[in-house]
Amino acid sequence: MRLWLAVLLLAASASATAVERVVSLAPSLSEIVVELGASDLLVGVLDGGERPDALRNVPSVGRYGQLDLERLLSLQPDLLLLWPGSVGPAQREQLKRLNIPIYVAEPHSLEQLSSQVEAIARQLGRAEDGRQLAARLRQRLAELRQRYYRSEPLRVFYQVWNQPLYTVGGGQIISDALSVCGARNVFDDLKLPAPQVSIESVLQRDPEVILAADQAQLDDWKAWPQVAAVAQGRLLIVPDKGLERPSGQMVEAVGRLCQVIAPNR
Repeated sequence: MRLWLAVLLLAASASATAVERVVSLAPSLSEIVVELGASDLLVGVLDGGERPDALRNVPSVGRYGQLDLERLLSLQPDLLLLWPGSVGPAQREQLKRLNIPIYVAEPHSLEQLSSQVEAIARQLGRAEDGRQLAARLRQRLAELRQRYYRSEPLRVFYQVWNQPLYTVGGGQIISDALSVCGARNVFDDLKLPAPQVSIESVLQRDPEVILAADQAQLDDWKAWPQVAAVAQGRLLIVPDKGLERPSGQMVEAVGRLCQVIAPNR
């Protein structure tokens, strides 16, 4: 009888503290909630790009850098999922003063992403789902690392934009994605997530592969035939936008990136 009473008390305590109304303040975090099978908990999302079908009818609380705080409060969330870059500094300070629990996620590596999937699952009361998803992500990454391993990594310049010229720094998760593919970000020594660089600095680092979003940006590099990537014809288009959203789907996006960089591995 005592054991049964203890079980009832634990169940009552869990239900009293269970999260029921979640607002996600980044598309990647919204995707993680969907991947955990917990989209029913989402009462609001911050928009940025195309939504998953499961979130088609979830109310919007604004877009990147344009959070509608009044709308957020009207949804009465009991948990906020926040990626810092999605909300401006002033509004981040406002959110801290609302006395609503906040989980902040900003993974800098794919292992951190797997760990944060587990942490978010615990926040949502879906711990076992989180463990299973994280285990699948880690297994897939281990397979990719083994398949695409190189004793001498390929030197890669990952171009985010061309005018002005932007890339990713060493602490950015895309830099870690390149390492999975047997490659090395030639600007991995830079600490900013998206540093601006010069054409001269790219030429000096002589990448063997240049990645960009479209062919027009790649064609501009043909003006410098002395660059190894140009000489070898390794000007490659990034396969899709999945690399820009650190959620579970990013691991398969990394797999597609590896196929582009090293199709014969």
